[in-house]
Amino acid sequence: MKKATIQLETLTCPSCVQKIENSTKSLNGVVKDSVKVLFNSSKVKFDFDDEKLSMEDVEKAITVLGYEVKKSQSKAI
Repeated sequence: MKKATIQLETLTCPSCVQKIENSTKSLNGVVKDSVKVLFNSSKVKFDFDDEKLSMEDVEKAITVLGYEVKKSQSKAI
């Protein structure tokens, strides 16, 4: 298991938070209870099984929704 943080460009409304949370939670390999989207800092935090999916998979799911990821500030440990 890894802990991850994805930095987004900006979040503009609470419904954006809900869309990102729902999309991230639906991915196979993400620990659903761990997903937190922080509106004020535009971050997505979650735990995931790196044998089932990669950070890039999660980033892609978020960008498909129309949000921009700051790859240089995203990390998994």
